[in-house]
Amino acid sequence: MTSVPSPVSAVRRRDVIDALRRGAVPGNGLDLLATGLDRFEAALDTELDTVASGGAVFKAVRGEYGSGKTFFSRWLGERARAKRFAVAEIQISETETPLHKLETVYRRVTEQLTTTSFPPSALRPVVDAWFYALEEDALAAGADEEGLPDAVGELMAARLAEVSRHAPSFATALRGYHRALLDNDEATASAIIAWLGGQPNVAAAARRAAGVRGELDHFGALGFLQGLLTVLRDSGHRGLLLVLDEVETLQRVRSDARDKALNALRQLIDEVHSGRFPGLYLLITGTPAFYDGQQGVQRLAPLAQRLATDFTTDPRFDNPRAVQLRLPGFTMESLVALGSTIRDLYADGSAEPDRIRRVADDAYIADLATAVSGTLGGKVGIAPRVYLKKLVGDVLDRVDQFPDFNPREHYTLTVGVTELTDAERNLVSADDIDLDV
Repeated sequence: MTSVPSPVSAVRRRDVIDALRRGAVPGNGLDLLATGLDRFEAALDTELDTVASGGAVFKAVRGEYGSGKTFFSRWLGERARAKRFAVAEIQISETETPLHKLETVYRRVTEQLTTTSFPPSALRPVVDAWFYALEEDALAAGADEEGLPDAVGELMAARLAEVSRHAPSFATALRGYHRALLDNDEATASAIIAWLGGQPNVAAAARRAAGVRGELDHFGALGFLQGLLTVLRDSGHRGLLLVLDEVETLQRVRSDARDKALNALRQLIDEVHSGRFPGLYLLITGTPAFYDGQQGVQRLAPLAQRLATDFTTDPRFDNPRAVQLRLPGFTMESLVALGSTIRDLYADGSAEPDRIRRVADDAYIADLATAVSGTLGGKVGIAPRVYLKKLVGDVLDRVDQFPDFNPREHYTLTVGVTELTDAERNLVSADDIDLDV
């Protein structure tokens, strides 16, 4: 008898399949697809535990396009959330999130902040949970209802003492937010939360009510990040995984902005290692050209020294504890193995699992992988996204819905230029190509 999948497994399976059908990296359930990442698990879990106990970690991931950098960072995010971490993933870009403007980076952190309980932006729920924890601690220490606000204020001052030395306005704004809540002034409370999140153009009346001035600047951003880590820890979270994705885009900005961004990255790494950010796991992702080229890390010698890692040895013996991790990318063998994993995952949620596996057998999975990589100039490393999208949306969905559908007879693979991302188009020169599979 075939076992019935649990509801949780069914939801996770559906989310993964739906994302692949759209050609996207799934938002959860990534452990179901994580092939080849087991060699990193022990070292990364140890580092997350170090952060959870009050330490801080910086890590860099390198890999060519299609090697799975975004997948890796989201997979690590799932592991972090399972350990009660908050997570924020940010795409670095010249226009939206320039790395040399740390106030913008901080604002994106609060906008993308997520926890196991709350989607982005989780800033206000986290702050509310923090005040609830302070109230519980104050009551446990003997405070009565009448004296509770003052007791909470004293606890808040004590726990933000270190932050107040670097960003006094962060603590001031939290006190203003608490007063607004006590006064049932929702408009002011919401505006103060926006200001704490680094949002510009907050109403002057709300800033006056909170006792703060102006807007967050580059120099105050690190202090605010320190404050956010304190609030996260005291509200029951063990740390923050902060992912700065696609840092290789720095290579394409003006030289003056690039130099500022590289120096900002160097500053962040030094602050992590100095112990200023207990509870922070900072992860960056980039291409080998960014780490090794003269338009990237090598442009700033102190940064290059901090990220130096020997990759001249056999990749089998790469050190998962090193400051840089190398993602080797897909081979045809691993691409086929991933396709088989997806086929089986899909079949487990189908009413006809045996037919799914029989019609889309291992031989067909391999033929489709070969054909997709062929349309992309034989570059297996950039094939996974298109391959999985075709496998799920063009093949498995049809096998599942039409009993007489046979992909070898009724499906011809086509990959159009419009289906490719900008990065994929830059890596291949492809017109529409029809291949019989």
